[in-house]
Amino acid sequence: MKPAIKIGSCGFPVNQLKYFTKFKLIEIQQTFYRPPEADTLKKWRLLAPASFEFSLKAWQLITHPSSSPTYRRLKDEIPEKAKANFGFFKPSDEVFFAWKTTRKAAQILKTAFILFQCPASFKPTAENIKNFRSFFKKIKREKFLFIWEPRGNWEEGEIKSLCRELNLIHAVDPFKAKSQFGRINYFRLHGKKGYYYRYKKEELLALKELCRKPINYVFFNNISRWEDASNFKKLI
Repeated sequence: MKPAIKIGSCGFPVNQLKYFTKFKLIEIQQTFYRPPEADTLKKWRLLAPASFEFSLKAWQLITHPSSSPTYRRLKDEIPEKAKANFGFFKPSDEVFFAWKTTRKAAQILKTAFILFQCPASFKPTAENIKNFRSFFKKIKREKFLFIWEPRGNWEEGEIKSLCRELNLIHAVDPFKAKSQFGRINYFRLHGKKGYYYRYKKEELLALKELCRKPINYVFFNNISRWEDASNFKKLI
């Protein structure tokens, strides 16, 4: 059977209506910085075709510590005494509040996927792994597929073991790493030389060959994501 390859971008690179006419898939980024209001999410779901697929990125309060520069876009002021309670899947009220907010956004968008992208500072320490396990064992999976994109110095065996134990799909940039676990491929292309990289035709052809599982989700996350996703779609 020929593999199914589904193509989209991380975030809207053009206005939503234009995007919905060309692609059938997107990964929402706003939910990472600060989840939009319910009315905004409902509008996106109504504007999109019924068959359109949303994925979303979990709120940074779950994955990233309050010292992360990404918190500059949070807008909410964090009390000094609470700063240590955020990120790294800590068993805190703040982290589980962020999960409930993420979960509500996913329900409104009727998404199958929730991506947990970790910073490089989330290292495989005993405490981090303990909190990581506890978080995924405590939250309700419902019909969601949980995607994990670790960064930093994680061994392949550690990633595979945790993904198998917790039923997580390992997200990778296929030009930089190999997926260690998951019945689907969940590819996030960050640019071979960084965000400003634009993919060449031969690289897109190589990407097509890497989509070997029965279902492959391919998200472009570079500055030319609209053009690169469009060119990849033509090749498919």
